Amino acid sequence: WYQRRVREAVVSTQSTGEQQTLSIAKAGIICVLNARASVLAAANPCDSRWNPKLTIVENIQLPHTLLSRFDLIFLMLDPQCESFDKRLATHLVSLYYRDNTRTNQRSESIDNEMLRDYIAYARTFVNPRLSDEAGQKLIQDYVQMRKVGAGRGIITAYPRQLESLIRLSEAHARMRLSNTVEEMDVNEANRLYKEALKQAATDPKTGQIDMEILMTGLSATSRAKSAELGKLILQNLQGKKSMKMGELYDTCRSAHKDGFTQTQYEMAVRDLLEEGKVIQTSNRHIRLKELSA
Repeated sequence: WYQRRVREAVVSTQSTGEQQTLSIAKAGIICVLNARASVLAAANPCDSRWNPKLTIVENIQLPHTLLSRFDLIFLMLDPQCESFDKRLATHLVSLYYRDNTRTNQRSESIDNEMLRDYIAYARTFVNPRLSDEAGQKLIQDYVQMRKVGAGRGIITAYPRQLESLIRLSEAHARMRLSNTVEEMDVNEANRLYKEALKQAATDPKTGQIDMEILMTGLSATSRAKSAELGKLILQNLQGKKSMKMGELYDTCRSAHKDGFTQTQYEMAVRDLLEEGKVIQTSNRHIRLKELSA
């Protein structure tokens, strides 16, 4: 029941993020409401511990179609650093006792009511529009982001990322209570986006940014390994009527120099099935499509 409810929530959130509308059917009333709002979400890794050898999609195990809807994704990891541990412990302990020096520092911060009124005023009365300089800067930054992965055959930016930069630039201008998006707003948006990209879209095997991780759930190295494994599967099926899935897995594993996991094997088989190159029978046998007649 729990897994089913989680899947329903993911599907509902994903459709809302794509269409910016929310469909409600209750008590015989069916309606579609606008859902244009900012979403702040948090997720824990599936094993309650972050695995640096896996991508963010593999660690969180949420659909990449949902993760790619977020403009910024930051990782909050435990660095196991003494200076970080000391700052964190000092902050937590300070919550339970009063320190004169810290009281003066807190007095300079904005209280909750003031911050709430500030945000309400900015959302109600400030509607930033792009200036010519900001528009040209956005175009230049987007083209530069595309060039980063062009030489390596990796896509490092999509039009969706340009839309994210526009939204972040407008938000920064609204935070300044300015009705004009200036170049400084674009620079800050670009800085935030690049910092988030370094954390969320970095291929753990190569250390390079690969937007395909968020857009398709697979990195360029994973796709290359899947294609290589698919060729190995086809080679082992050549000249044979059919093979058991387990037998084929063991044969390919012994022939593959770098090795692979069961998940990677199943992914390669699924790709071959979708491409129509092989056929899987009901008794867990697999064969080439040319021999199906």
